[in-house]
Amino acid sequence: MRIDFQPDDTLLEAELDTLHARLQARARLAAPPAQPLPRLPWLRLWRHEADGEFYVYVEDMRTGRLAGCTVFNRLVEVNRRLDPFVRSPHSRYRPAYRRLGLATRVYARELDAGFCLVSGARQSPGAHALWHALAERYEFGYARLHGKRLARMEPACVEEERDGLHTRMVLCGKGWTLDRLLAQRRPLPRAAGDVN
Repeated sequence: MRIDFQPDDTLLEAELDTLHARLQARARLAAPPAQPLPRLPWLRLWRHEADGEFYVYVEDMRTGRLAGCTVFNRLVEVNRRLDPFVRSPHSRYRPAYRRLGLATRVYARELDAGFCLVSGARQSPGAHALWHALAERYEFGYARLHGKRLARMEPACVEEERDGLHTRMVLCGKGWTLDRLLAQRRPLPRAAGDVN
């Protein structure tokens, strides 16, 4: 995994403006329910699912702009047994909305819903820091992605192979442990009274 991705903020702003225009046109037909963010009530989340992938949009109601979005992609690199439980998030947020904890909240929602997150082959320094911050709350580890399977990487291997494009970070969602995920066993059942 390489920490060498740097988004072009000018291009990002234009892409988010275009995406927001498309979303507004679609919303006139059937708007999905929006959820305001606690402590940031001027922002609201829109979550859309299509073909097993999740799209979370954060809209600023004060400015009428899309603050950013996160797409939770299916991984074509994993087998069918893991596919229902594993997603790879990719976020794009305008510079003015970074460092507000938006991506943290969006990622945590999916982790709390029981999805495990697998990083891409490349990350920006900000995304890398986000994953390590989430590792304080969710089980975390490194894995090698090869032959449609994830295999644990021991710390010595991580140091040696950190820049390899097969190296991935893994965050385990609710009900999961890294061992269960890598063994491709189903998540642990939820405890009685667990509403998440």
